[in-house]
Amino acid sequence: MAKDYTELAQDIVAHVGGKDNIIKLVHCVTRLRFTLKDESKADDDYLKQRDGIVTVVKAGGQYQVVIGNHVPDVYDTVLKVAGIQGEGGIDVNEGDVPQGNLFDQFIALVSGLFQPMLGALSAAGMIKGLVAILAAVGVKETSGLYVILNAAGDGFFQFLPVILALTAAKRFKMEQFTALALSFALVYPDIAASFANGKVDFLGLPVIFPSSSYLQTVLPIILTVWVGSKIERFFKKIIPDVVKVFIVPFFVILITVPLAYLAIGPVMNWASNLIGVIFTNIYNFSPIVFGILLGALWQVLVMFGLHWGLVPIAILDFSTKGWSTLLVASTAICFAQAGALLNIFLRTKEDKVKQLTIPAFISALFGVTEPAIYGITLPMRTPFIMTCVAGAIQGAFLSFFNTTSYTMGGMGLFAIPSYITPKHVPAGASSDLNNVWYFLISIVMSFVLGFVLTQLTKIPYLYGGPDVKPVTDDTTAQPVAELKELKQEIIASPMIGQVVKLENVPDEVFATGAMGKGIAIDPADGTVVAPAAGEITLVFPTGHAIGMRTENGAEILIHVGMDTVSLAGKGFNTFVQVGDKVDAGQKLLEFDLATIRDANLPVISPVIVTNSTEFEDVLTTQDARVNIGDYLLTTLA
Repeated sequence: MAKDYTELAQDIVAHVGGKDNIIKLVHCVTRLRFTLKDESKADDDYLKQRDGIVTVVKAGGQYQVVIGNHVPDVYDTVLKVAGIQGEGGIDVNEGDVPQGNLFDQFIALVSGLFQPMLGALSAAGMIKGLVAILAAVGVKETSGLYVILNAAGDGFFQFLPVILALTAAKRFKMEQFTALALSFALVYPDIAASFANGKVDFLGLPVIFPSSSYLQTVLPIILTVWVGSKIERFFKKIIPDVVKVFIVPFFVILITVPLAYLAIGPVMNWASNLIGVIFTNIYNFSPIVFGILLGALWQVLVMFGLHWGLVPIAILDFSTKGWSTLLVASTAICFAQAGALLNIFLRTKEDKVKQLTIPAFISALFGVTEPAIYGITLPMRTPFIMTCVAGAIQGAFLSFFNTTSYTMGGMGLFAIPSYITPKHVPAGASSDLNNVWYFLISIVMSFVLGFVLTQLTKIPYLYGGPDVKPVTDDTTAQPVAELKELKQEIIASPMIGQVVKLENVPDEVFATGAMGKGIAIDPADGTVVAPAAGEITLVFPTGHAIGMRTENGAEILIHVGMDTVSLAGKGFNTFVQVGDKVDAGQKLLEFDLATIRDANLPVISPVIVTNSTEFEDVLTTQDARVNIGDYLLTTLA
């Protein structure tokens, strides 16, 4: 049975100064990392001596309570006991944007902003699907049933900027109600009508307002809150405390809202129009090339809100010609997401991912892909890319057969009637009676490609690993099934480098042996291999730490560098998952030494036997340097 950590969690909360003293809580491999309002309120002596706590460390502005391998369970219990919302299991440097290259930054930022709302987002998507079914079976759009359920489902998506303002405020460390005020200004009900004549200016400066408004958009509000957070930070420094509570929001709103309308929004509008021009020219050059590119990039365009450059052109097609081929390549891409989700559901080991996949799958069938993209495939990265590849292939197929849509109708499954060739074909439209069959084939093609291409990828963990609990002790390591008793064992070096005694590691927890006996290596390159045969029991989401249990019972923790959790995965690449059986010498992870050093972090990497107390002793090598596979440790049973 899993151990109950309620009493320990209550003690921790009480002796760090109570829940009101906690600003933020995250955890890494072994530690609860608190950001406290006043560290002097924490009772260091009590916590250090408390059973279940290894020690307390103060470093980097954090109050670190070292727990050990079962820190995820204690972390979850502390959140419940304190009634607070944690920042997640990865302790990152909270700047204005995540670290890594631009693509990594965008994915980490967007998925992080959407994660808190995924449950409600998925539920709203399912309700939208239900509304589509009602319309398909003949329920009138003017009926109370349709109107109310449509509001319940579509309202969430219409006012998505308001919800994103809350999560973005938290991410950018801005006052939440000030951020809400910015979002309310962008989606103000009468603002679109005010700009309808196109002659509105602000102090002589022209205001370019998108015809689609800022409802349902993502990027404009994120950029607006980011800018607002910068302005807020500036005024907090110069405004006297006695009037700060209302003067700072006053200046933030006064300055940021005009900037949003004059700069942020117009830039997005200009980019959207440019996309429309580019894709129209590509279509004129080659419809097939157009179908490939639109199918591949449609989801990315939607994420940035740039698809609005094509939508008005398609609407114009329908209104003047009665048909259009412009957006056909984008209609069936939702089924690629559905196929990818089915594959992920069948292969993931995380219960939370399975739970999110089911409603996201249902929503995707009806053309609502936000829960799938932002909640699952985009954070996993490769599956999202595979859906883009599937989109390109089905886009080429539809364009090759000149598949035509005759109405701008439903989404997902309910888009099918839009492709039925009417009795009286509009002038200039394709008269191919197989038109709807082409679209049905594209649905099957997208779904199968989404499933098959995702099968070729690794399904990464989104929440740190499978949802399993310890069965015999206080660690998160899962025992190897064949293990019957502890045995003496020789542990090989997992890295190349200079040997460093554990007491010389620049971290109190490791140096004092609080995490167990072992040794450290100052690595010469960035490869880590399995020091013995066994089973992987821990792969931290950032990739900086891996745990395993050998066939003879030694529980090994390999921790690359010090405080490298702050890199949030930048420079790390893992090759194993929790539960994998590995052989001695099998590659576990790679890391970039330059990335760690550029961040001014120590690269010294401890190799610890975390269950040292179960052995008579742990002996270490006397060599000054080791290569991969050289003798490093001996556990004496």
